[in-house]
Formats: sequence, C-alpha cells, structure tokens
Amino acid sequence: MNEKEIFDVNPEVPESEDVEPQVAPKPAAPEPLPLAGSAPVYNSVPAPRPPQPLSPSDERTWAMLAHLSVLLNLVTGFLGVAAALLIYLIYKDRSRYVAYQSLQAFFFQLIFWAGGGLLIGVTWAIVGALSAIIIGIFLIPVAILLTILFLVMPVLALVYGVIGGIQTSDGDDFRYWLVGDWVRNMA
Repeated sequence: MNEKEIFDVNPEVPESEDVEPQVAPKPAAPEPLPLAGSAPVYNSVPAPRPPQPLSPSDERTWAMLAHLSVLLNLVTGFLGVAAALLIYLIYKDRSRYVAYQSLQAFFFQLIFWAGGGLLIGVTWAIVGALSAIIIGIFLIPVAILLTILFLVMPVLALVYGVIGGIQTSDGDDFRYWLVGDWVRNMA
C-alpha cells in the first residue's frame, strides 16, 4: 500500500471528481422575546409541579425513621439530629404528619443529646475553674453526680425515640413531652 491508499478516507471516489463538502444546515435564530405589555409567551419553561403527597404507608415509614434516627446517635453521637432534620426538609411540603413528627424528633434529640453533653461540659468547666481556689475540689463529687444525671438524658431520649418510632409506625400521632406542643405551633 502506498501513502495515498493509507490516508485516503473514501477510496471509492476517484480523485478527479469534485466532491462538494457536506455542510450542516444552520439552526434557525431564536425568536426575540416580546416587549413588556405585549402578548404573553406560551412556549416558555413550564411551571414546576407541586410535590406529590405521600401515601399513608410512606408517611408512617418516614415518621418512624425520623424517630428512630436517634439510634444513629449511639454510633456517631450527632448524626441522628441531622437525619431527623433532613427528613423534615425533604418531606415538609409532602406531608404535614411527617413534617411534625420529624421536627419533633429533631428538637427532642437536639435538646437531650446536645443539651446533655453541653451541661456535662459546663459542669466540669465550673469545677475546674473553682479548683484553682480549692472550692472546686469539694465540688468534684457533685460534678460526678451531675454527670451521671446528665448522662441519663441521652438514654431517655433513646428510649423515648424508639417508643415514638413504634407508635408512628402504627399511624398514631406521637407527641414528645414538652416539645410536642411547641413544635405543633411552629409547624
């Protein structure tokens, strides 16, 4: 084979024929938008559809998962709070039931998990600061008792969250103590 045969793309077309190159047709220019006050444009982007409501079965499932997200706190320490908030943000427009249950779970976990940890930290910070003037040394037993008390808070939140998950899986309206009415007014 010679060089001409190797680089020739279309060997059936003799070299002597003049072949016009194929040119793609130019697309039509877009129509200009009408000026203000003129007729409305009907071929614009369609309006987004409203979110479809959840089925009762899906509502019960997502509400249960929002309450059971407290179990994530056992492994991560804080992701249960984020999971409950994420469920709320995703489903708040599709189901008032899921929105209410997930927002309750979010606030309850935030108060009892983060609040318990914060109270333990503040207790030991005060004891540590007062230890410089010897009073804090006598407060160490009090701090130990408060730590045990504050460690019970996340355990109670865990048990209460599982109870909420079980009740919402049955379709019942579950209310957390102290948080339920406050969240109902918000949502």
